[in-house]
Amino acid sequence: MRPLLAERCYACHSAKSSKVRGGLRVDHTDLMLAGGESGVAIVPGAPDESLLIDAVNHGSLRMPPDGKLTSEEIAVLTRWVAEGAYWPASEIADAVMPTEEFDLQSRRSSHWAWQPVASPEPPKVADRGWPKGDIDRFVLAKMEAAGLTPAPAKDKYALLRRLYFDLIGLPPTRQQVETFAGDDSPESFERVVDGLLDSPRFGERWGRHWLDLVRYAESRGHEFDYDAPNAYQYRDYVIRAFNQDVPYDQFVREHIAGDLLKQPRLNPDQGYNESILGTGFWHLGEWVHSPVDTRKDEATRFDNMVDVMSKTFLGMTVACARCHDHKFDAISSRDYYALTGFLQSSDYRQVRFESLEHNRKVALKLAAIDRKFQDSLRQSIDGELSSREDVGGRAALTRSTADPPTATAANDPHNVRVLFDYAVAAPHEFMQDGFTFGQAIRQAGDLYLHHDGRHLELRVAQQASAAADPFWEILRNDSQPSVNGSGALDPATWSGRTLRTPTVMLDTGRVACLVRGGGQAFACVNSHRLLHGPLHGQNLVKFASPTDEDQRETEELHWVRLDLTLHAGSRVCFEFAPNADCGLEVLRIVEVAGDDSLPAPGARPVNLLRLSERLSASADTNLQIGAPLSLVTADPDQEIETAVAAQTARLIRQWNRERESLQAEVQQHSRLAIAMMECSAEDDRRLIRGDSASPAETVPRRFLETIDGPGPLVAGGGSGRLALADRVNAPDNPLTSRVIVNRIWQHLIGEGIVPTPDNFGVLGEAPTNPELLDFLAGEFDRNGKSVKSMIRSIVLSSTYRTSSQVDAKSAERDPDNDWLSHLPPKRLDAESIRDSLLLIAGKLDATPYGPSVPVHLTSFMQGRGRPKKNGPMDGAGRRSVYLEVRRNFLSPLGAAFDAPTPFSTMGRRTRSNVPAQALTLLNDPFVQDRARDWAEKTLSGEATTVDGLTKAFYYSGFGRPPSADELRLIARFVQDEAQQRRSDSRDVVVWTSVAHALINTKEFLFLQ
Repeated sequence: MRPLLAERCYACHSAKSSKVRGGLRVDHTDLMLAGGESGVAIVPGAPDESLLIDAVNHGSLRMPPDGKLTSEEIAVLTRWVAEGAYWPASEIADAVMPTEEFDLQSRRSSHWAWQPVASPEPPKVADRGWPKGDIDRFVLAKMEAAGLTPAPAKDKYALLRRLYFDLIGLPPTRQQVETFAGDDSPESFERVVDGLLDSPRFGERWGRHWLDLVRYAESRGHEFDYDAPNAYQYRDYVIRAFNQDVPYDQFVREHIAGDLLKQPRLNPDQGYNESILGTGFWHLGEWVHSPVDTRKDEATRFDNMVDVMSKTFLGMTVACARCHDHKFDAISSRDYYALTGFLQSSDYRQVRFESLEHNRKVALKLAAIDRKFQDSLRQSIDGELSSREDVGGRAALTRSTADPPTATAANDPHNVRVLFDYAVAAPHEFMQDGFTFGQAIRQAGDLYLHHDGRHLELRVAQQASAAADPFWEILRNDSQPSVNGSGALDPATWSGRTLRTPTVMLDTGRVACLVRGGGQAFACVNSHRLLHGPLHGQNLVKFASPTDEDQRETEELHWVRLDLTLHAGSRVCFEFAPNADCGLEVLRIVEVAGDDSLPAPGARPVNLLRLSERLSASADTNLQIGAPLSLVTADPDQEIETAVAAQTARLIRQWNRERESLQAEVQQHSRLAIAMMECSAEDDRRLIRGDSASPAETVPRRFLETIDGPGPLVAGGGSGRLALADRVNAPDNPLTSRVIVNRIWQHLIGEGIVPTPDNFGVLGEAPTNPELLDFLAGEFDRNGKSVKSMIRSIVLSSTYRTSSQVDAKSAERDPDNDWLSHLPPKRLDAESIRDSLLLIAGKLDATPYGPSVPVHLTSFMQGRGRPKKNGPMDGAGRRSVYLEVRRNFLSPLGAAFDAPTPFSTMGRRTRSNVPAQALTLLNDPFVQDRARDWAEKTLSGEATTVDGLTKAFYYSGFGRPPSADELRLIARFVQDEAQQRRSDSRDVVVWTSVAHALINTKEFLFLQ
């Protein structure tokens, strides 16, 4: 056996290996028992449980990789393990394997990002005149230490243009430029800053920065680019949040757990739930339709979600620890899977956000009405029957103290396994999206009303169930139809009307659901929801109630089967939605084995009374309505029944009237949005090498061990995301505030204090001015985590006003400009270029919010998933932030000017200078049309002379008046062109050429 291992395995898995592959050595039994990255290699006496035997048989692993062992060689190894894996007594060669130790504490203590945020005092500087505040003192101290001096301040024109683009992403108008240039008061700049911060355009500009971080898109990419329906609601939420200056800790909390806030933030104008919309960011990633391996697909989706969350809020690449402990940072593989547990305990939904909070109050009122009349009816029936002893005995409506039926006893003879049963469910296991299924499980013995269109009946439940209430059947969906489709799960059917079970593990996959009424049942396997094509078609079943001979709906219980054998061994939760009449009850879900037989469905509900044209009693002599609720009579006659019925009927009618009156308060219509849904509490399992087919130990949910320690996060019965949000926002977390102030600094100054804004780890760049970074983080926290306040502080500094002039000393001593002696020119981003063209052309539609304008498809934009609807070339004049973002069909103009591809966090866009940019500005029809619009608008203005027109162009295009040389140059060009065309100096074609030439200048594209 040893010669076999030596010949086929030692090259990669022994002391002789230059690098021990997978951390596993097989040159001694003890080393095989110690195992490697994939776990223990052998289990002596149990070859079927030994990873080594599985690998040589080319099971989940394939070893050796260069070819399978012969059947004889496999038999030798298998027999050796089966006989106890004996190894001759000898020393282990080089017993201590060379491994790279993961020392979390050492990594934590040695890297700056994990250290607490300091409170540095602003340094003293020699130049007392330049600093306008503490920010400038930190900057100037670095310059003075390097023997540098600040460049002169920008001129007022350049400063105003930069400020406008930085704060609202649009250029100033001529009037705004002239007003500021003519105002020499010390407060003039401050007034402009405050005005821009209050502008509704501010949220559109800074919201676009945020959308880069959360890989915002409105389609799923992959093969057919299916829709991410209603994603634009998240975009609008972000814009509103920045305009309202929502404190950043609240903003973070809403993203991670906005659906769980007991007091959500409400829209100030319409009163709907804003907080829940933040959770949509989790689900903006790519989705694959009908993946072959749903668990592998889920692991990939979770990887992207953790990656985006950790980079966006923490500036850390936690996703690098999916396959192994992080190679450089103080982040373990267990940290990664501790975070994915929060995602296993949550799921996707389309939430009725506009009506959610209003209808929550209605649902509480409805529950109070139902409780009141249930109690009154019990007392009424009990009192009426108990008082009629003159007819032969005592009669009473009482609650039985009998134990509830168990879920398993009735099923044992039929060889079924109960996956979930509402008869024994805990309160926290009753989960739903919306209020259709009431406030709690309907227990056996509960009274309820039933209306079949002809009769109003008082009923008593015979078995526990989750029952849809027809009260909510009036809900309507106001969202836009999809472009490419969003799967077989129609949001109009499911949103606000979904019952969900806890997650369970399948065995055989042959599932049956005991229900009453009609609706849809969906088996959500490994959180996969994008159902397209036949592969997962069996996960969704539509069913109707059985019908009697008259083709009228009956009340019989029936089994609905789902064939999930393809998913045997997978995690699954079950969801149910009622048909339009809300006639659906769900009792239990079982898994069938053996002969595939099922238990008898059970009893129908019992009518205590039925009200129709005339009052009649429905109770027969000595009728047992069933434990735990019994109606007991002793030889009653019709007179007693009528008396009971008359008293009870008044309460039934009053109960029905109050419900109908309350139904008028229901907010029927609502738009939908992507959001999180709270699910059953679950911890995830670590995956060996990140392979979904190789699960290892379970990891309790918690925050990063480096900050929080190894203990689990107290999560209660739910996902624990709210506790996670609190830890991300906690004062002892040194990352969150540093990361956001660095992002703000980067967008305003041009380069972050940490130049790698998404990576504060070892492979990222260290801060150029760590004292300033911590000072800004401290100020941010002290000022209520206000983004606008931080922006205001930075733009009012002398640092922000510094020009781009570079002297020889700065170029020599600080070639990378780490000490900010000047601010280099900054190119406009793709959105600002496009929006500027619309504004100066007089074609910008400033309407905020709403569904996105469909992407304009050129003839070159082909492929699967090409949208059926082509948007207008000018985007209907809307700002770029309101244009549809489809992963497989991105804007060519945006791509040319480095708009990000939305696949992961992009905190710093690529800064390219390529021929495609010049060619786009020259040849793109959108640019050419805007040049003509700009010329026509200018010619229709007040200017009548060539110089006057030139000034109008320069003010709107460059934010400044033209120089004398520029006036002469334009005049000569216009004269020459007009002569060639035999036209006058106001020829629109000539001025279109002027406009197009100005658009193609560096000054149009760059901020000084």
